[in-house]
Amino acid sequence: MPREEQDLYPEEVKENITPAILEKLFDDYVTEAIRLQAKFSPHLKILVGMEVDWIRPSSEHFIEKLLIKYPFDLFIGSIHHVHTRPIDYDHQMYAQARGIAGGTDERIFEDYFDTQYDMLKALHPPIVGHFDVIRLKADEPDGSLMRWDGVWHRILRNLDFIAGYGGVLELNSAALRKGMSEPYPKAEVCQAFKARGGGFTLSDDCHGIGQVGTNYDELLRFVEEVGIEEIVYFELGSTTRDSRFPNIDVATFRAVELVKTWFSSR
Repeated sequence: MPREEQDLYPEEVKENITPAILEKLFDDYVTEAIRLQAKFSPHLKILVGMEVDWIRPSSEHFIEKLLIKYPFDLFIGSIHHVHTRPIDYDHQMYAQARGIAGGTDERIFEDYFDTQYDMLKALHPPIVGHFDVIRLKADEPDGSLMRWDGVWHRILRNLDFIAGYGGVLELNSAALRKGMSEPYPKAEVCQAFKARGGGFTLSDDCHGIGQVGTNYDELLRFVEEVGIEEIVYFELGSTTRDSRFPNIDVATFRAVELVKTWFSSR
């Protein structure tokens, strides 16, 4: 989604990208997505959405304007910044955010999940993106999140809130592509959300066609190991659980059938 000048990434600044350019790119994306949605219907059901980027409290107004302006079918709510610093871009920027948080991974993890909670309360995103992406640049990215009471308390609070309004967690395979041992979120988080009746949907978080379906073998084995029984998917339809998106059905299929179909076709 478009961002303000103060939030441009280093390579964007280097390439003289401006907020106006980002806005034009975003508008072009939505226009093309809607064109393709119409062109391939009804043979291919394409949903048009966006991943929102909550950077500071004022992000709420910016995001709400986008949701009003464009006819999205859904959106993913994500956190990529803590104390307005990117936390999944590089180690240097992560270290800056960690320093502001108090100098430890424990403190910045607490602040990350507090920031996520603010986003959840304000937006009620249908899908919550890479729930624990804060792990990526940490000193022990594969360490248990339960080792810190304050962090785990915040995680359970956020999961309670998501389950309460019917949100879905994204099972994101990009963590595997980036060298981590588990997808986002970790098994312990998935088990806690599953115990709350929460649902999961699949994502490769691809940033190009070469990453489509990347590490889905490992992701689906993870689904089996964690004991996730159903996978949620979204489609055009007549019923809805979210009044903001009146033409979107939320459906499920059995994970065991998905796993069987996936591996039998490999």
